[in-house]
Amino acid sequence: MRAEHEAEAGTGAEPEPEPGTGSAAGAGTAAGAGAGAAAEAGAAAREAAKSRRFPSITKDTARPEGHGRAAPGDALAARQWPMLSVLAATAVGLLLTALNHPRGGCLVIGVALIAASVLRRVLPQVGMLAVRSRFTDMVTYGLLGVAITLLALVMEPHPLLHIPFLESAVRFTVR
Repeated sequence: MRAEHEAEAGTGAEPEPEPGTGSAAGAGTAAGAGAGAAAEAGAAAREAAKSRRFPSITKDTARPEGHGRAAPGDALAARQWPMLSVLAATAVGLLLTALNHPRGGCLVIGVALIAASVLRRVLPQVGMLAVRSRFTDMVTYGLLGVAITLLALVMEPHPLLHIPFLESAVRFTVR
């Protein structure tokens, strides 16, 4: 039983044959035939040690959903277009912010993150945009996008969105 557990865990230990179950046991064969049968039994034991079940002890992290090769040959960038488009929109937003248009830049970044959430939901393979599970990626990208967009809308001077309790909260924390 212990050998089977070690074989499932992938420790490399070969399972010990149980007494009386070997092909050479009690057969009364010559030493050469016994060695050949033992080699066959060892090969059969190694094949039995390869299990399709997951090991009980995890030794590595799981690869993300977008790990497979979606395009043949050197066309790896072809499956990365969702991530590249989100990064390009974020770069445009940062450029707008650097050019003294912070509200527009933050809006572009927030919309890019919301678009990343939608792309993660709609597309079956999104390349490196897939970091965690589909649900976790959607929630993370969506919440960050909505938060950044809301912050851009309430940004001073002349906020586009007026939240009544925000002024009193800011005055309370700045005092």
